Amino acid sequence: MKIICVGRNYVEHIAELNNERPDEPVLFIKPDSALLAKDFPFVIPDFSQDIHYEAEVVVKITKVGKYIEPKFAHKYYDEVSLGIDFTARDIQTKLKEKGLPWEKAKAFDNSAVVGTFIAKTEFESLVDLPFSFQQNGQVVQQATTAQMIWNIDELIAEVSKYFMLKKGDLIFTGTPAGVGKVNPGDILEGFLVDRKVFHLTVK
Repeated sequence: MKIICVGRNYVEHIAELNNERPDEPVLFIKPDSALLAKDFPFVIPDFSQDIHYEAEVVVKITKVGKYIEPKFAHKYYDEVSLGIDFTARDIQTKLKEKGLPWEKAKAFDNSAVVGTFIAKTEFESLVDLPFSFQQNGQVVQQATTAQMIWNIDELIAEVSKYFMLKKGDLIFTGTPAGVGKVNPGDILEGFLVDRKVFHLTVK
């Protein structure tokens, strides 16, 4: 199983980090060791002083696919959830300044949280799917998939050009504006529409 992440897929988030709008999806991969075990707390690693949350809609792939056309992409997933792409922002900034890869900032152990998956048939639309993320009971990220530059099916098609998709693979579809630092004691909660899909403690 691999975790494929999409960067810079929401215009307002691109602006808040002073990044350039890309001409095509920005892709990077987290290893399976990045997946935080269910019901475990997230422990802030000692190598970073600035770990940020990035809440993202997550899609679970259900079958093998390569060079998938956007019009057929919906056949390759049945469930969606919300997750967190934890990012060591201080390390990422240094790496970006030097033009180096992001892995140390993005792919470290337990840097990927995935909530409970829900059948996509339970939602009216995945093209305009509302989601929100709360830190200590306060909504800090709120958006809809309609704000994506590239929608879910377009992302699956793009990803499958470069990486063969296999059953169980996860695609993190990008984060909206509102990212921020986590601190010990924080309670993090994610919602698809009004359904809570994860509850997480930070230590």
